[in-house]
Amino acid sequence: MAEPAGADSVPADLLKAFTAAQVTPRAQALDRSVWRTVGDPLWQGAWEGPLAGLTVAVKDLFAVKGYRIGAGNPAFLAGARAETTTAAAVTDLLRGGASLRGIARTDEFAYSIAGDNVHYGTPPNGALPGALPGGSSSGPASAVATGQAEIGLATDTAGSVRVPASYQGLWGLRTTHGLVPRQGLLPLAQSFDTIGWLTRDGQTLQRVVDWCLSYDGSESTENVYGESDGDLPWRFVVPTEVLDAVEPETRAAFGAFLATLTSSTDAAPVDFAAIGDLDEFFVPFRTVQGAEAWRNYGEWVTAHPDALGPAVADRFRIASTISAGDEASARRALEPLAERIQTLVADAVLLMPTVPGPAPMRTAGGERVDAVRIATLRMTAPAAIAGLPSLSTPLLTVRSHLGPAPVGVCVTSRSGTDIALVRLARRLAQAVESW
Repeated sequence: MAEPAGADSVPADLLKAFTAAQVTPRAQALDRSVWRTVGDPLWQGAWEGPLAGLTVAVKDLFAVKGYRIGAGNPAFLAGARAETTTAAAVTDLLRGGASLRGIARTDEFAYSIAGDNVHYGTPPNGALPGALPGGSSSGPASAVATGQAEIGLATDTAGSVRVPASYQGLWGLRTTHGLVPRQGLLPLAQSFDTIGWLTRDGQTLQRVVDWCLSYDGSESTENVYGESDGDLPWRFVVPTEVLDAVEPETRAAFGAFLATLTSSTDAAPVDFAAIGDLDEFFVPFRTVQGAEAWRNYGEWVTAHPDALGPAVADRFRIASTISAGDEASARRALEPLAERIQTLVADAVLLMPTVPGPAPMRTAGGERVDAVRIATLRMTAPAAIAGLPSLSTPLLTVRSHLGPAPVGVCVTSRSGTDIALVRLARRLAQAVESW
């Protein structure tokens, strides 16, 4: 079955728009670094529903009937077959009335958080021109930040929703592990892979989670919203090790944010707690992630030795050396770490900067980008290890070489409280913005 026309073969309706420029405003050029395949829409959603009128940029890891999954790599795309069904997470948005705008780029196999792609180019940062967009959900994030879609359907294994949300001033939710069905999703590391959404504002994200995470067919509010029926505690805990790890400008901005929160008319108590050395989380996390990534793609990578960009190729090379004993030991180490984080959110919400600082410049060297990547993963891994919902909200602004830059504030709550977490984040934003 031939793949429908897309970014590599411009659809007839777009071609007509381009050639009619003499009588209509010039159409926006198709940015191939953002989109792999795009339409107007590519797939029409239900005509009525709570998401009617919204458009979606889908990360190129989700199955869309009639299209291939490209996973950010042209060799993988060339060998893929057209999908015969559409991923459950995509279908859910369509049933709610949203329309699929197109399939957006991803870092190769989602094995990165920078947002660059040596094959297709680097998507723009919609909030800070000249900066990296953040990945691996770079395409959906850039599409939303630049106003080309209202919703980005994405994945988060180690921060791939939260990081681009922070870099581009978006709302980005990593859902509770296993809460959203992953049928039709190309995996990276199944022990941590989750589905999430990116939006420009909290109200739109609330519409998405209210629809996608509630239970159909019940008239009972308690059953509809499950764990999110009640509000989360209006009490926060800040991990001290995270504050020690962020850049000075971020720490100062976050300190001012906390001062505003605790003195606002909707003041909340804020405590500080130690969670342990961040490398204690990052090292076993990286081991398990690498072992699973190699099981998923090792055979393909071996058969296509020159198909990957250098950075991702190096990650797969390291992953190939992980022994069964290494993986088993790392899994044992992760169990008490997950319990440690889960205990902290039993009666409070974790509160911290999402990432160490603003997005690096697109011209940053490989060593700089890799250093930022490792520092970032040390902050994002704990929520992934614990399988908890974690939401980045655009509440900080810091100085950067490119001008004022967004940095997210991340809230993390107990399992299954995703809808309530969005409500809490909106309350948090209102508390500090109205002061």
